[in-house]
Amino acid sequence: MFFHEYTCDQIFDYISESGLDSLEFWVETPHFWVRGCPEDEISGCIAGHPELSPITVHAPSLDLNPCSINPRVAEISVEYTIEAIRMAERIGAAVVTVHPGRRTAKREPSAPDYKRFETYVARLEEVAEETGVKVAIENMEPRINTLLATAEDVAEVLEREPWLWLTFDMGHAMMNSQAEVGRFLDLCIERIVNVHVSALGGNGRPHHPIHDDPDALGVLADLADRGYPGLLTLEIDDMIFPAALSAEEKIVLLSRELVALKEAFF
Repeated sequence: MFFHEYTCDQIFDYISESGLDSLEFWVETPHFWVRGCPEDEISGCIAGHPELSPITVHAPSLDLNPCSINPRVAEISVEYTIEAIRMAERIGAAVVTVHPGRRTAKREPSAPDYKRFETYVARLEEVAEETGVKVAIENMEPRINTLLATAEDVAEVLEREPWLWLTFDMGHAMMNSQAEVGRFLDLCIERIVNVHVSALGGNGRPHHPIHDDPDALGVLADLADRGYPGLLTLEIDDMIFPAALSAEEKIVLLSRELVALKEAFF
């Protein structure tokens, strides 16, 4: 959502200009989503930017919940996720990040919620096997109704589902504690294929820039020390800044973030 208001070709151009070498394409990007998801345009963007290939995909998540107590909400949420995986196969994306869902009520998840989650995961396994796309579930923010917020919960799912991968959102994990980040890496490092990279802001919220944040840079150093070979995806909320950033300012910011990534890993 960092380039939320721009067209798809502009998004690819700007990320390339920043020096980054891939992007995670969010299916609900307005220019793509509200126009009926014209895949030929995305394929054209990919072909026109070989320096960004292969891209990854983030499945739809707004207003959706595959574990919803409302059957129709759950079903359409699952279908949107499955279609994102099939789209990823068609456009040659390497990984699809999916959300695990949550309990509808703001209460601790219960047995029926986990049953719905298991049904959802079984559907994802079927399409992952059909397409050969790597499906990576994301650890979520620690909220009372969250299904996958702790390292232990995520590790249990990954052990039970050997085909499934992890998109590790370091900002979400840092909301628990720095120690929780270490537990994620101890328990899940071999299954991480994508890292959502961000720092916590002064309000304790994730998706802030990392380049001047010691805690976030420390997480990256830990990943590098453990030999993490996978994707690093900057996830920055452009609404955290005092004023709206221009495209040029966003490109400069991403370039600064890239320097921090290179210093941590190279």
